[in-house]
Amino acid sequence: MTGLLTVLSIALAVVVVLVLASSLIVIRRSLGNTSQTLGVLAEALEGVEAEHLRPLEDHVNAINAQFDIILSALPGIARKAAVVAERRPR
Repeated sequence: MTGLLTVLSIALAVVVVLVLASSLIVIRRSLGNTSQTLGVLAEALEGVEAEHLRPLEDHVNAINAQFDIILSALPGIARKAAVVAERRPR
């Protein structure tokens, strides 16, 4: 009886190792495919950036500069609005 349990325990250990090894092989293949797909996607995104986004950089910077001017004027406008609101009859 002890011999049978020993053989079954060893067989179980071998099966577990084989299942884990095959699972790791499948995972490695999947990760390799994912890596290749991400490489293709990265190249495509670099193309989009080079062709479509970089030419817009100067325009975006000009627009942002105008926003900076507007934002810097807002505190002064708020102070003047507060003065007008205080003088307004209730």
